[in-house]
Amino acid sequence: MRIIKGMSKRINQYIASILVNAVYAMKSYPLMLINTFLAPLSLLLVLTFVSHGRLIGVAIEGGFITSMVSSGTSLQADLSHLKNDFRLQDVVVSSPTSAAVYITGMALSELIYYLPSLVAFAILAAVFIKVTLASAMAIMLAMLLMFLFSVVLGFMLSTFSSEVMENWSFSVILSTLLSTIPPIYYPITHIPLPYRYMTYLSPTTYAAELAQNAAGYLQLSSANVAIDWIVLIAMTAALLAIALKKTRWREK
Repeated sequence: MRIIKGMSKRINQYIASILVNAVYAMKSYPLMLINTFLAPLSLLLVLTFVSHGRLIGVAIEGGFITSMVSSGTSLQADLSHLKNDFRLQDVVVSSPTSAAVYITGMALSELIYYLPSLVAFAILAAVFIKVTLASAMAIMLAMLLMFLFSVVLGFMLSTFSSEVMENWSFSVILSTLLSTIPPIYYPITHIPLPYRYMTYLSPTTYAAELAQNAAGYLQLSSANVAIDWIVLIAMTAALLAIALKKTRWREK
């Protein structure tokens, strides 16, 4: 009975986060939803036109990655806004709600907010990308790892700055660095070798390679696929460990 009550309490807290940070914004400011489409859709269209349609499948996967990264990094700005303008984190800290439950609820709210964009890309993927069930699961796992990485990064950075505008700037910079500069809208083979290795500093490069390989747009050996999974998981785990150690949940 205690376990059931605990689960029910967590679910209610998740719902509250979704209502506050997603449903309210979608209902009150529907124009803001257009922003979730602009960056990934514009790059998708440009790459499709330039490649005469040959890269449309890769560009759709890139749009997916951008949406997942943006939904995670947006958490930084939203948490900063709620923390510094409404003092919500002070309320949560003084309540029985743990940091893990609070962040999970806020992360889910960001995913709900970006749901229209994700659904649009899912429809495009169903039309233009033909994959097996196993390949689809591999692509989804890579996307979820990118979302987890960006959520942890956004949460950690949101606790280090008390300036809301500064956090908004960080959010835009992070989204650009993770989803525009790396080769996620086109195969990495389009980048000359002297510069290609620099892109491996970004975790999105590994996620893009795994997604493109699963869809048949990039041919990777089994060893390279295994390395990509190991590096992507290791990067996410390392960032999570740093966040757990360095994040300031309570003010000193």
